[in-house]
Amino acid sequence: MGQGGEPRRVHAYDGQLGTAVARAQEGDEAAFAVAYRIVQPGLLGYLRGLVGDEAEDVASDAWLEIARDLGRFRGDGAGFRGWTATIARHRALDHLRRLRVRPRATALEQDLLELPGTHSTQDQALESLSTEYALELVAGLPRDQAEAVLLRVVVGLDGPAAARVLGKRPGAVRTAAHRGLKRLGRQLDAEGVTPEGPRTLGESG
Repeated sequence: MGQGGEPRRVHAYDGQLGTAVARAQEGDEAAFAVAYRIVQPGLLGYLRGLVGDEAEDVASDAWLEIARDLGRFRGDGAGFRGWTATIARHRALDHLRRLRVRPRATALEQDLLELPGTHSTQDQALESLSTEYALELVAGLPRDQAEAVLLRVVVGLDGPAAARVLGKRPGAVRTAAHRGLKRLGRQLDAEGVTPEGPRTLGESG
């Protein structure tokens, strides 16, 4: 169970990742490459949502820091994904500051007034889309919702881990993710997107 009684989200490769990280900390370069291959796709998707086309460069900077500080990391595979996401987020915000670009303003919402639902229809709909299209939709959300969705769905973190990355309370992150996915679900419905993909114009459904 995660903090606050939430079941910990288990990623399919967490066991393999934890083993690879432990070996990499002992100097095994091949093991570090394994950890990189497991973590990089989700990390890159998260960064695309933050910095767009500069994601590759920011990811490179993040991995330099990850490699440098690897010996200081303590935890398992899931913990490593959270740790790397935190580093990547810091590098992304540094990048935005250098460009003098302010991240999208957070919508003024009372996050605790609406408790998140438990069904995952929006998750399934989002995951059925192409990565590029999904990230384009997520990028249109208010920033707090976009980051919460990216960390939960793309990086695969549980609520407490995503909250640690963002420096917020788990309840606020769960609510932001729920609202973001709910908004995406409404948008997908309006655009006629089915689990098989977007319908063509004029197709009845």
